[in-house]
Amino acid sequence: MKISVYYTAPVERLAKLPCGDWIDLRCAKDMTIKKGESALIPLGVVIKLPEGCEAHILPRSSTFKNFGIIQTNGMGIVDESYCGEKDEWRMPVYALRDTELHLNDRICQFRVVKKMPPVEFEELTEVSSPSRGGFGSTGKS
Repeated sequence: MKISVYYTAPVERLAKLPCGDWIDLRCAKDMTIKKGESALIPLGVVIKLPEGCEAHILPRSSTFKNFGIIQTNGMGIVDESYCGEKDEWRMPVYALRDTELHLNDRICQFRVVKKMPPVEFEELTEVSSPSRGGFGSTGKS
């Protein structure tokens, strides 16, 4: 799969590490975020994804430990049309403590996946499948 990348900042070039299936993204500038603040962290890239694909962006497993930030939208999804001149990828975060990020800090990761095929909805007048017991019904263990 070929992915075209335009760098908007002097971040290290994207590369897939030999271990793992995700590609790290880096902070594109030095930033200070105070506890309780939200921020959009620039990631220094505009990426043209292959047709029929989307990217899923999530924090690295060490992001909270190292920086005390959480991604506010749970998971970022970038579709193939988000690739214009002003479409730099960013990570929306909330700071749970004062923190500093520096140029090229690895803060999140992404993978490219095929988009969901077109779906058609069929409206039902009743549900005939057996119930599992409702939300959270599988227990704790």
